[in-house]
Amino acid sequence: MLSAAKARTALGSRLARGLPRIAPRGIAVLLVLAAAAYALARWLPWSTAIVIALAAFVAVVAYDGLLLRGEVEITRVVPARFALARRDELTYEIANRATTARRVAIVEAQTDRLAIDLHEAQATLPARTRATVTLGVIPLERGRTALRSYHARILSELGIVELRRNYRVPVALRIMPDLSALDRSGDLVARTKLIESGLRRLRRRGVGGEFESLREYTVDDAFRSIDWKATARRGKPMVAQYEVERAQQIVVAIDAGRLMSPRLGDRRKLDYAVSAALAMAAIARLAADRVGVVAFAAEVLGRVAPGSGAQHSAQLTDLLSDLEPRFEESDYERAFLELERTLRRRSLIVLFTDLFDPIASSAVLGAAKLLTARHLVLIVLMNDAAIGQALRTTPRDTRDAYRAAVAATLADERARAVATLRDRGILVVDVPAAELTVALLDAYVDVKTRGLL
Repeated sequence: MLSAAKARTALGSRLARGLPRIAPRGIAVLLVLAAAAYALARWLPWSTAIVIALAAFVAVVAYDGLLLRGEVEITRVVPARFALARRDELTYEIANRATTARRVAIVEAQTDRLAIDLHEAQATLPARTRATVTLGVIPLERGRTALRSYHARILSELGIVELRRNYRVPVALRIMPDLSALDRSGDLVARTKLIESGLRRLRRRGVGGEFESLREYTVDDAFRSIDWKATARRGKPMVAQYEVERAQQIVVAIDAGRLMSPRLGDRRKLDYAVSAALAMAAIARLAADRVGVVAFAAEVLGRVAPGSGAQHSAQLTDLLSDLEPRFEESDYERAFLELERTLRRRSLIVLFTDLFDPIASSAVLGAAKLLTARHLVLIVLMNDAAIGQALRTTPRDTRDAYRAAVAATLADERARAVATLRDRGILVVDVPAAELTVALLDAYVDVKTRGLL
């Protein structure tokens, strides 16, 4: 998708009046003429041979400079939005308004948070024609950045001289989280369509939620699902049917401390967390739930109260999209006390964090006690694929053996921490980072359909 914000630069008479530079092909021509002067020096004086060669070179340069007269226009077209780690393109629309052919080469200046192709985007344009070239770009980190400038080389068909210009045309950019998992997964697409069509209000028999109706008991029903008061009134076994309660409250708590700063593959743990959180918020809104968010490290970094609507969704996206990790210890107790103080009704608290070491594990376990009495807590973790790989690899030397021993220790500590969380009634999602979004949405749907909230 291309934005209307186009960086337009006219390379017309202003370029023609500039001083051309000798192109690589011009250097080759100069060497050929030098060799010709050397040959002429056998029959003519050296001074005469050199003057003839230089005169010929000046004539060729002057002629090629005349061929460069005329207007060339370049328009840089920037995508309206970039998504983290998703390859995109910068497009350059070139219009040759001159009466002679042109060769154009464009390169973009490198900038923060983006990896832009280093090679030139080249095009050959006959007289009075247009062409389009592109340069690939891969966003490396979320957040705000800007394109700074691009460089153009204009040559005629001879290519003896060239015109070079550096055009400073800044364009502010915002790199958004990657939500491509919603597009890649057929299950997710189907789930989204169900919610949008209103069919997500699944009936559950004998399970908490909004009461929907009564019906007769069948052999497929659990004995505990019998509604004894209704059975006494009607003189036959009756079962109460419930539908999944809507307009419930979901609060996403994202740890932005040091544990979320390491990279897993091409992005940071926090990037995976933000993408998964926004995906879950999108699905929750389709289910008519109210979604809020709090981001914290040593202190609360930002907060959006639970709500709904387009404006609320934009506020939530703004906060998460610009969230950056901090190299400091996170204060879980402080963040959870803030949640407990501000949340007046029972909510699903979805905490994104990591349990990489015993200190972090004990901090999470201790702070979670503040919420579990009144709220349903779901802790979302990303296990490191490198640990699993180290455990699966047969050691070949001492270094591999040490690596496997450390990986085994970390895996055992993590498993004990996860088991302790589950023993205390806390839900846990612990999957590889690449599977995080799908696993979290499955957990959310499970909470809704089982009436746990």
